[in-house]
Amino acid sequence: MLPFKTLIRIDKSLKLPVYQQIANRLIGLIQEGILKPGSFLPGSRVLALQLDLHRKTVIAAYEELISQDWLEPVPRKGMMVATNLPVIRPRSFRKVLQPYGEATAFSFHTPPAAPVMAPYPDASMPLVINDGFPDVRLAPLTDWVRECRSVIESARYHKLLMYGEAAGTTALRKEMVKYLSDTRGLNITADHVMITRGAQMAIYLAAAMIIKPGDYVIVGSPNYFFADLCFEQLGARLLRVPVDEEGIDVDAIEMLCSQKKIRMLYLITHHHHPTTVTLSAARRMKLLEIIRKYKLPVIEDDYDYDFHYSSAPILPLASADHGGNVIYIGSFTKSLGLSIRIGFMIAPASFIAASAELRRLMDLRGDNLAEQALANLLADGTIARHLKKSNKIYRERRDLLCELLQQRLGQQVTFTPPAGGMAIWLRFSSNISLIKLAENARSKGLRMSSGEQYHYGGKSVNGLRFGFASLNNKELRAAVAILEGILDTAS
Repeated sequence: MLPFKTLIRIDKSLKLPVYQQIANRLIGLIQEGILKPGSFLPGSRVLALQLDLHRKTVIAAYEELISQDWLEPVPRKGMMVATNLPVIRPRSFRKVLQPYGEATAFSFHTPPAAPVMAPYPDASMPLVINDGFPDVRLAPLTDWVRECRSVIESARYHKLLMYGEAAGTTALRKEMVKYLSDTRGLNITADHVMITRGAQMAIYLAAAMIIKPGDYVIVGSPNYFFADLCFEQLGARLLRVPVDEEGIDVDAIEMLCSQKKIRMLYLITHHHHPTTVTLSAARRMKLLEIIRKYKLPVIEDDYDYDFHYSSAPILPLASADHGGNVIYIGSFTKSLGLSIRIGFMIAPASFIAASAELRRLMDLRGDNLAEQALANLLADGTIARHLKKSNKIYRERRDLLCELLQQRLGQQVTFTPPAGGMAIWLRFSSNISLIKLAENARSKGLRMSSGEQYHYGGKSVNGLRFGFASLNNKELRAAVAILEGILDTAS
C-alpha cells in the first residue's frame, strides 16, 4: 500500500474544505501516474486512520471523486481508480510523470559492448544448442533440498543467516581444501580459499586487484569473451596470442614478456573456451618457467575441470611450483547444474584477504545457506557421486554427437572429440554462413549460436561450441537432423 500519510498533506488553516483537499491530492496522484487506472484505494476507515481524520471526511472526498468520474465503486472490493479517466471535466490533464525514461541527466561509464550472446534456454524453442551447459535434469535436487532444509532447521541457522565472511563460510572453505587436494593436488589451507558468486565474479575480482588502466594483459586468440570484456573494462590493453591444438602459444608469451612489461596472463588450461583444447604437458613445463622468471601474475581459469572422459586429468598449473603467481579459479555451477552461483578463487592468503575486502564493497557476503548446504554435500560424498554419474552420461552423449556429426554432416564440418568438458568446437566449411544457419534453424524449432561471439577481438572462425551435455540422446539426434536438413540453405 502506498504511504498515503506522506502523499496527502492536510492544511486545516486553509479555507478549502479538508475533503476537497483530499480529493484534489488524489486527482494529482492519478495524473502523475502514481495511482494507476484499475488500482484500488484503501477503505475509508483505513485512510481516515492514516490521515487522523473522521471517516465521514474521507467518504465525502471519495464521493466527490466518484461524481467527477475519477473513481468507480466496486461492490465488495472498494474504490477503484477509473479505467476510463475523464478528459473533459478536469480541463487540464497533466502528462503522466515518468521520472525514469531512456536517458539520464548525467554521464556515466559504459562497459565494453558484449558480442552477440550464445543462446540460452528458450521455452518457445523445443531444442537449444548452448555454449556447453550441464543437464539440469541430472542435478541432485533432492539432495540439495534435503541439505537446505537441514541447515534451515538447525539451531544455529539464525547465526548463519545474519553473519558471514566476505571470503565465504568457514565450513565450505575447509571442505574445499579437502576437495581440491583430492581432485587437483592443491596444497592449500582455508586462508587460500575464497568463495564467490560464480567463476565470473572471481575473474573480475582477481583482475581488479591486479590491473590498472593501460596495463598489458595477455589472452588467447580466440578467448573466453567475457574475460576479455572484464579486462577491457578495467582499462587493460589486450595482447592476443594464438591458440592451437596444444593450447596457448607459450613461445609467443615468452617473447611478449621479453619485449613489454606484462601485467597479467589469463589462460584456460583445460578445455579451452571456445576451442576445448588442453594445454600440453611440454607447454605447461615451459610456461611455469616463464611465470617464475618474470614473476608473472596468472589467472588460471579451470571452469569445468571435473569433467574428463578420455584419460585422467592433467593437474592444473596451480598445483605445481609457480612461485605464488597463479590465481586458480573454478566453479561448482556447472558441476551441480543448479541455478546457484558458487565459484571459488585460490591464491596466496594476503591476496585472498585483500580480494575479500574488495568484494565487500559490492557484496558483503555470499549466500550462507547455499554455501553451507554445498559444504555438507561435499562432506558426505554426494558431489563426488553426482560427478561420477554425470561424467558417464556426458561421455556417452559426447560419443553419440561425434558419431552423428561424422555421419550426417560429413565434409561440411570439422572437429576434434574433446577429452572433457561439455561442448564440441565445431568448425563449418567456409561456404556455410552461420548467421543464415542459425536463422533457418530457429524456424525449425532449433535455437543455436551464430558463432559471432567466438571471434570477439579477432578474426572470424566460422565455428561454434555445440553443447552436448544438456541434450539427451533423442534431442541430440533431432538437433543434428535439423542441421543436416538446412545446411544447403545456408551456403
